[in-house]
Amino acid sequence: MRSRTERTVLTAIALILVAATAAAWWTSDQWGPHAGPWAAQAWKKITRPGPDTLPPDKRAAAQRSAAATSGPHGAASAPAPQPRKCVHNGRTVYTDQPCPRGSQELVVDGAVTSLPP
Repeated sequence: MRSRTERTVLTAIALILVAATAAAWWTSDQWGPHAGPWAAQAWKKITRPGPDTLPPDKRAAAQRSAAATSGPHGAASAPAPQPRKCVHNGRTVYTDQPCPRGSQELVVDGAVTSLPP
C-alpha cells in the first residue's frame, strides 16, 4: 500500500495531466493550424525515414553505396520516367510517354505505383 504522501503526489500529477489535456483541447483552434503541418511532417519522417535521419557515419556510407550503384553499369543509372495523365474524350490514360495529339495533359495526383512497360 502506498503512503499518504505518495498518493497525494500521484493524485496531483494525474490532476495536472487532466487539466493540461483539457486546456490543450479547449485552445486547439488557436494552435492546431500551426501544429498540423509540423505534426504531418514529423509523422512522415518517423514512418518513412530517409538518409537525412541516419547518423553521420552511416549517412556517409549510404551516400558512397548509392554513388557506387549509380555508375554506368549500376541499377540506378537510368532516371525514373515521369508519369503523365492524358485525358482524351473523357478517357484517362496514364503513361510515361508524351500525351497523344488532341488529348489534355493533367497533373498526376498522388503516387503512381506502376507504369506501363
